[in-house]
Amino acid sequence: MDSPLGGLILGIESSCDETAAAVVRHGTEILSNTVASQIAVHSPYGGVVPELASREHLRNILPVVRATLREAGVAYQDIDAIAVTEGPGLAGALLVGISFAKSLALALGKPLVAVNHLEGHIHAVLLEEVRRAASEDEPHNVEKGQTLALVVSGGHTHLYLADFGETAGRARWTYRNVGRTVDDAAGEAFDKVAKLLGLGYPGGPWIDALAPHGNPDAVPFTFSQIKAKAHRRGEPGALDPTENIYFSFSGIKTAMLRYTKVYEMGASIETRHTALSKLENPKPADALPLCDQRTLDLIASFQRSVVDDLRRKTFRAAERFHAQRVIVSGGVAANRELRVRFTAEAIEQHLPIAFPSMALATDNAAMIAAAAWPKFVSGSFAEEGLTAEPSLALGR
Repeated sequence: MDSPLGGLILGIESSCDETAAAVVRHGTEILSNTVASQIAVHSPYGGVVPELASREHLRNILPVVRATLREAGVAYQDIDAIAVTEGPGLAGALLVGISFAKSLALALGKPLVAVNHLEGHIHAVLLEEVRRAASEDEPHNVEKGQTLALVVSGGHTHLYLADFGETAGRARWTYRNVGRTVDDAAGEAFDKVAKLLGLGYPGGPWIDALAPHGNPDAVPFTFSQIKAKAHRRGEPGALDPTENIYFSFSGIKTAMLRYTKVYEMGASIETRHTALSKLENPKPADALPLCDQRTLDLIASFQRSVVDDLRRKTFRAAERFHAQRVIVSGGVAANRELRVRFTAEAIEQHLPIAFPSMALATDNAAMIAAAAWPKFVSGSFAEEGLTAEPSLALGR
């Protein structure tokens, strides 16, 4: 299919706790990107409550779509296609977005494109690379060479080899999963540790803001060698334990809990939690005077350990698979220490590296619309029976 004159994709994202919609032209030009956050709803629970998330999506999706169309200055009929996240994510949350997108596509007579949420995170970086090259009047090479992508968020810690080429006569991106966590995702570890220490939700920004006030070498956390269980090696989709990279963050959570018990930090944690809960909209700056130096050192050591584990394994994979560049995406890609240490390593290894802007690091619909563009151009549309796929995998 030839690229249409307008080239406008309306993206819809509802995989977890953010209701988002965006209008993107030709997969690179963001005309609008609207996100309705549910942080205030889930903060009292220290994590996402699926039933509450679904309810909030139902309440927000129509206003969010209307707002993003208004901001983009387009009408429903100006849209060339609708893109929606089909998975992975929370089943109920995904179904809200999918049901709305299917109904809208049917009513408007527009094609519907299904997008993998993880692929969306990768395209959040790719679309900005193209835009950056265009603004500098330089030829872009986004589609040249093999890319190693680390997708790291509250629900995912995956490594993918991404290539652009032709499959079955269609130009498309293909992905090979070469690394993943065997238990908790890195972002989940940040959330759980923040909750353990009486801090706010989501935990990543709190840990990131407080870590510079502590000594990252104060508590020597270690990560053991991760090996695949023998009975899982032959399962469909299982990674090769002799070739691929494994992450694990459950151990450091246990170590953090043990540390707080050994040093009897329970009372100070409870005092901090109580004080912050009385504030209408607490911020990390409010927590700083409530943290003693031992707590700040513990936070800094935790963050350094997680970031360094991600860094070591990502660049080990880049060397092993001869990647020509590295991109890091997902909510944890907003972490400042991660960006600094990954960038320094990339310079040392003479590898280009790219991160999403802060606005595109967390869940958003612009990345969904961007990932949908090559599918739309090649005519890869969703079938009528499209439904939520909570455990949807990306690549092979």
